[in-house]
Parts: sequence; structure tokens; C-alpha cells
Amino acid sequence: MRLATAVTTDGHVVAGPVIGDELIDVSTLIGPMPELLQPDMRYAIDDAALKGKHHSVTSLRWLPPVVQPRRILCIGVNYAAHAAESDRPSTGVEHPVVFTRFASSFVGHEQPLVRPLASTAFDWEGELAVVIGRRARHVTVADAGGVIGGWSCLMDGTLRDFQRHSSQFIPGKNFDDSGSWGPWIVTPDELPDASSLAITTLVNGQKMQDASTSDLIHPVAELIAYCSRFTTLEPGDVIATGTPGGVGFARTPPIFLTAGDVVEVTIEGVATLRNVVEDER
Repeated sequence: MRLATAVTTDGHVVAGPVIGDELIDVSTLIGPMPELLQPDMRYAIDDAALKGKHHSVTSLRWLPPVVQPRRILCIGVNYAAHAAESDRPSTGVEHPVVFTRFASSFVGHEQPLVRPLASTAFDWEGELAVVIGRRARHVTVADAGGVIGGWSCLMDGTLRDFQRHSSQFIPGKNFDDSGSWGPWIVTPDELPDASSLAITTLVNGQKMQDASTSDLIHPVAELIAYCSRFTTLEPGDVIATGTPGGVGFARTPPIFLTAGDVVEVTIEGVATLRNVVEDER
């Protein structure tokens, strides 16, 4: 099942399964996306889809699948190739590097990414996002799969100069509309295992990142277990699992995003997330 959130031409927010070229709104019958992600809601969604209103996806404006997640937890340097190009250790690291992003820093599929006035060092990072479907605290690695609500594509847009102002990543990761995720969440009944999926990032059609999720230093189950030790994970929370090698700042010479650039993050079995860059006005 592919679950998405969007806005209609008359300004109503709708959420539900995407089937073919239609989104079926079940949110009025069940609730917003966090409710839909819970594993025991699958039959209820199927039933509600028989009654929900159908919307052509061409008439909708995509939103991030979860509009206001309570938690957006991002994992840094979680691929060895990216750790190497970042001059950070990739082996022997006991715990994941975790930072946060705000919901205001994300836009949906086919919505403009904004390069801010404050920086020209706007970089791409394609990532697999895991979305939580069940409340979890102190979950074990063995049980972590049971709390997954689904998978999505994420572009962790980064302003590299602001990222390096200190040892904390947060300033460079949280400019308004600088990242994206979507277009939908693929639920585990359709994609039960995301441990070995091809992940690529294209900029203007040129392949910049090309890896597999099997290359993660800290796998998804470990990330869920670790994060659930310091916070209670809830339906709709997002964990961005890290980006592969091939980012712009590590190239010679560095390459950064400018207005008009097209960024596409594709994850096998999930989707392609596409956005065009525009300058802040």
C-alpha cells in the first residue's frame, strides 16, 4: 500500500492510499496519516477506500506524507563512503550520529526546494526514510521490524557552511523548505524488507549518488532500537537513515545546487522523489 497526503485545489488536506493515478481520501473516515500507519489499520483502510472520495493525483499538490511529525530524527555519516568523503570515522563507531530536523524544513514531492539567501552552499543528500507505525519505547533490535509503518524517499538538503559553524549539524539542516520527502509511504505489506534496496540521487539527470541500503553502517533495526532508548517513538515519526557517498561538497571542484536544478531521489521498490530548486525571494 502507498499512503500519501496532499492538498486539493480547494485547499482541503486529504490522505489515503494511492492506487493507479488516484489518491483515495480516507482521512475523513479514519484520521490523518499517523492513524493510517498503524499496522492494525490495513483492513480499515481497505474498507474506507470503498467509500472515500477519489482524487486524480494530477489535480493535487503533494505534501510530506506526514505533515507535522512529532519527531524527525536524522542519522549522520551512516554509509562508509560518505564517512570517508567527510573525513569522519566509519568503522568502530559504537553509536549512531543523531540530529534533528524541523517539519518546516521539508516540502513534498514536486514542490520547490528553496536555496536560502544566507548561503550558496546548498547540497543534496538522498536517503531512505523509515516511518514509525506503532508506539515504541526500549524496543529491541529483534522486535524493531514490528514498529515500522513504512518507507519513503527523503532529500536531506544541507547548507554546508552553516552545518560547519560548530560541531552541531542543526543550523545547516533546518532552513525552511530546504529538504523534501515523499511522494508517499510504502507500507511493509508491500515492501517487507528494505535492507538491500538500490538508492540513487540524480541532479539534472546526472547520477551523483549510487548505493544500496545494505551498505548502512547502522542498519534500520539498530537505529530504531537506539532511538527508542532516548525517546518514545510514535506513529508518524520519521528516521532518516543517512546518505551514501557522492554529495556535492566532496567533489573537485565542489558542486552545489542552484536555481533551476532538478533533484531526484529514487529508492528501489519505494518511489522517485523529484524537486526543482528555486532561490529564496
